[in-house]
Amino acid sequence: MKALMISKDSLLHAEVAAQGSARMPAVQLVASRNGLRDAVERQLPETPELVILDASDVAPDEAELLERLSKLYPSSTFMLLAREPQQDLLIRAMRAGMREVLQLPLVHSAFHESMSRIELAAGVSQTRDGKVLAFISCKGGSGATFLSTNFGYALAALADKKVLLIDLHGQFGDATLYVSDQKPGMTLSDICAQISRMDGAFLDSCLVHVASNFGVLAAADDPNHAVDMKPEHMDAILRLARQHYDFIVLDVGRQIDAISLRALDQADVIHPVLQLALPDIRDGRRLLDIFRSLGYPGERIRLIVNRYEKGGKLRLIDLEQALGADVVHTVPNDYLSATDSVNQGIPVLQLSRSSAVARSLAELVELMTARRVSESKGLFDRLFGRNDND
Repeated sequence: MKALMISKDSLLHAEVAAQGSARMPAVQLVASRNGLRDAVERQLPETPELVILDASDVAPDEAELLERLSKLYPSSTFMLLAREPQQDLLIRAMRAGMREVLQLPLVHSAFHESMSRIELAAGVSQTRDGKVLAFISCKGGSGATFLSTNFGYALAALADKKVLLIDLHGQFGDATLYVSDQKPGMTLSDICAQISRMDGAFLDSCLVHVASNFGVLAAADDPNHAVDMKPEHMDAILRLARQHYDFIVLDVGRQIDAISLRALDQADVIHPVLQLALPDIRDGRRLLDIFRSLGYPGERIRLIVNRYEKGGKLRLIDLEQALGADVVHTVPNDYLSATDSVNQGIPVLQLSRSSAVARSLAELVELMTARRVSESKGLFDRLFGRNDND
């Protein structure tokens, strides 16, 4: 929702912008005006959907400007912010059609409740129906964390999806290090300890933001805190995340415990990651046997072979026959590009966009989003900068 913010208070402007950006869909402050008179004298060329007016500094002789403002934007919804009740001002605001009035200092929950009423009246859908994709290692060192983190970034960058990655490693989770040098301010265990506060804005504030539409929720950094995490916490987090994100990518690691099991129960698709080697195939068979014993349907299990090289003694068909499952994607053995990406903490798409592994990630995004290369010039064109004259 596009909004005009009218205020002389830069801190209030920043606060509203932060709360608005955490909503789904986001409230975008596309323009600002330094007071009511400035807003009336400088009309926007396009009518905003929402006008947020800080009435704290509206002088008595400016009250009549409220009606003029409402006539400038007759189709806009108005939210009035005031530090103390001003009877005449409120009466004029109501006559001008302003129904949402909030007291300052701004109470964030009240702001979000007000926005929900505005969105409901405007017929704006407030929820997504996010898809949960789990990546789990069949064997240690298979590269599941590299794939899950870089795939999450690729979904956001190439398919313009809003993506959340959750690091579910019970100990020593380091998913954030694969795509960012930021230190997590909050972790999964911190959220579980404050689960009663859970809403979209709180979840967003706990993430490491790798990109504007891609955030990572870090794993618990203290094993002692992990004992306070309960399976029902994961239910609540994923239920909320589905409403606010197009895709939720789970980096499960290798350990299956009560938390990761509850997450796997809710996953729409599970991607066991393995290499084309006998130890991986042996461990992969054990993992798939566990999934079958849990009643997971076969169509939810989609294998990914990492560091794949053609011409080896073991073939993909041998692996599929041994595991009784299909390989949906192979990622080539591009050791140098992957290692450089991990060592620098930069997504491989940023660091080496023409590499084989970057192209493979683009293919995987197209596979997951059911979008062909030919549509909208294709994801490859967006990634590699092709044009019709190439």
